[in-house]
Parts: sequence; C-alpha cells; structure tokens
Amino acid sequence: MLTGSVLGIFATEEGGVPKPSVDSIDVRLNGVYGERIRDTKHHGGPKRAVCILSNQTLEFLQNEGHPISGGSTGENLLIDVDEEFLRPGVRLKFAHVELEITSPAPPCKTIQASFTNGDFKQLSHKLNPQRTRWYAQVIQEGIIHVDEVVDINSNA
Repeated sequence: MLTGSVLGIFATEEGGVPKPSVDSIDVRLNGVYGERIRDTKHHGGPKRAVCILSNQTLEFLQNEGHPISGGSTGENLLIDVDEEFLRPGVRLKFAHVELEITSPAPPCKTIQASFTNGDFKQLSHKLNPQRTRWYAQVIQEGIIHVDEVVDINSNA
C-alpha cells in the first residue's frame, strides 16, 4: 500500500474560490461540514463530497508559470501523492476518515485566476489526464487534519 500526506486543507463558509487554508475539516457524507457550495448542480453532494488535488499537479503547473496555489482551484485537500495513483475507485484512508475517488472534477471559469491567460482547462482530465482534481465520496465520516498520513489503496 502506498502512503502520502495531507499538505493543505481548504474550506470556506462563504463559498467560491480561492478557499482559505484551515487546520482541519469535518467530512460528512454530503461534504465538508459548514462549507457553502454555490453551484450544487456541478459541485458537492454524496458523490462529490470532497475535492482533492495532488501536490505533484500543483507543482507542475506552478513550474509552468501558472499562479495556482493551495485552495485556489477549489480543492479541499492538497495531498502529497503521485497523481498516477489517483483514479476512480481508489480509496484514501486517513486517521479517522475514508474517502473513495468517484470522478475527475471538471474545471470551470471560476478558477481561471489560477492560470496564465485564464487557461483553466489545464486541469481538464479529458485534455490532461495526468493533471486533474478529483471528487471523492465519503466512506467513513470524521475529521481530517493537516500533516496526517494517508494510505492509498488502489485495489479497492
């Protein structure tokens, strides 16, 4: 089993992006407790409860000159794990929480400030399958803290 760590956690009661950094989040079946989701047609709910970004993807985009930073594209969790291990069906086990990746999180124009020339499609799974944000459903509710270890189980 592969392990990684939680580098950043982001949530907002106001909704929208960028999401500010927080020390922990309370993850429930329908999403992050207390977080406001403005566009419930495209975000949130049981199959899109938590949004995850690999630090590898963030660093790649920063190295390409994009002004992306933790929380700026709406992710809740920034994790230190190789992007190649993230895909639907993969389970992420934290100290008190278990998530299962359900689907790529399609980018939209609200995150364009994180990209040179507003090119938010840099995070399009269809165009760049090696660089994407992911949605996950909650298998076990609880609290996730910064610096926690996460076990990645791709055999789930």
